[in-house]
Amino acid sequence: MASEAKRQKIYDGSELSPLQNFLQWCQGVGLVLSNKVCVSKEGTVAEYGMLATDDIEEGEILFTIPRPALLHQGTTKVSALLEKEGSSLESSSGWVPLLLALLYEYTSSQSHWKPYLSLWTDFKTLDHPMFWSKEERDRLLRGTGVPEAVDTDLANIQREYKDVVLPFINKHLDIWNPKTHTLELYTQLVAFVMAYSFQEPQEEDEDEEDEDDEEEKTPNLPMMVPMADMLNHVSNHNANLEFTPDSLKMVCIRHIHKGEEVFNTYGQMANWQLLHMYGFTEPYQNNSNDTADIPITNLYTVVTQGIQSDLDQQLVEEKWEVLCELMQEKAAFVFGKEGCLSDTELHTALKVLCMSEDEFSEFKDNEGWEDDEEDDETISLMFSNEGLPGLKPSWKSLTHEAARLTVKSYRGEGEGVDRDQALIGDQAALAGLSSRQRSALQVRYGQKSILHRLMELTTS
Repeated sequence: MASEAKRQKIYDGSELSPLQNFLQWCQGVGLVLSNKVCVSKEGTVAEYGMLATDDIEEGEILFTIPRPALLHQGTTKVSALLEKEGSSLESSSGWVPLLLALLYEYTSSQSHWKPYLSLWTDFKTLDHPMFWSKEERDRLLRGTGVPEAVDTDLANIQREYKDVVLPFINKHLDIWNPKTHTLELYTQLVAFVMAYSFQEPQEEDEDEEDEDDEEEKTPNLPMMVPMADMLNHVSNHNANLEFTPDSLKMVCIRHIHKGEEVFNTYGQMANWQLLHMYGFTEPYQNNSNDTADIPITNLYTVVTQGIQSDLDQQLVEEKWEVLCELMQEKAAFVFGKEGCLSDTELHTALKVLCMSEDEFSEFKDNEGWEDDEEDDETISLMFSNEGLPGLKPSWKSLTHEAARLTVKSYRGEGEGVDRDQALIGDQAALAGLSSRQRSALQVRYGQKSILHRLMELTTS
């Protein structure tokens, strides 16, 4: 939220700062803010945040947002048109109607949401990796998965704008203008939605899960939630957003002391996900949800190393073909701080790839596993930090080498693990880094720390 946002004259001709403007707008739309909190730019971890002005007890409501104050394709001034021509706005993301609504509302001087949207001037505070140069992404984030995710995002955004959005804009030039509502602005709004939107949790009825298979479920689309998006995220948060039929409420979930920042949660997000989607990271040691991925293809690379006969190569290829049928070829095994989070998939991969020729032949003859396989609880324990040292030697070796191969993928110019470790522990050196360099360091070192721990646990 840009500090250089333009000052505006609203209501009785009074000139207000963007934040004052927004807070007055909140009162006008019926948003109720507790007198125990305030929105501030001082004492918070980001541009804006929420602070406790008094002690707050668990269960207290920090603010209540009436549903008409939410910004989405159903509340925008152009909602009727978006609904009428909804079939022409379908895309893989499902975000086009919301983004068209934002294109309109953000550039309309008469927008009902102008005081809210004016908190972002040209979205200058958004610093997602999609706004970095490709060279910078590849150099700072090699091996983390972020450059590949961003490349996919940018390709999808460009295709969506060219194939869906621009034809619609050209069809309605009385409302949108291709010279104003450009691909650049569209991309900024995608980042805005990624960073600040919320999705309403959907309740699943187990009794009806298998009924009406042909009936499509209502998509869980993002919405902009003024005030809720002022709260910053940490994994150890102290507030939660709750949804009711009439309103959304931010509720304190543990005691908050006066002067403490109020934090929401964006979900169980690893640092690479936080940087990719929100443009920031937590210090790696503070993020209990941090993860590192080992691509399944790294297991294939390891098992094919040192093959000396055509028969052995053929056996590996047959195993790989079976494994690809059981799971996606582009899949990855996710490791957290306490062990493998995709333990069932890793168990399957190791079991298939480490089979002897006779075992694999029996497996094919039986068309799968026997009935006495390990249960989920047993597998979860096997691939926890406590269980990993006790894996079969062949499984440990394959996991260890796949982790080692993954660590090697991070190596870039001057970015070895020793240098990253030295930077993490040197406050003066950290202070000399740019914000992008610091964020990339947190992502890299957090992932490499998890992988090095995995390697230690699987050393024979």
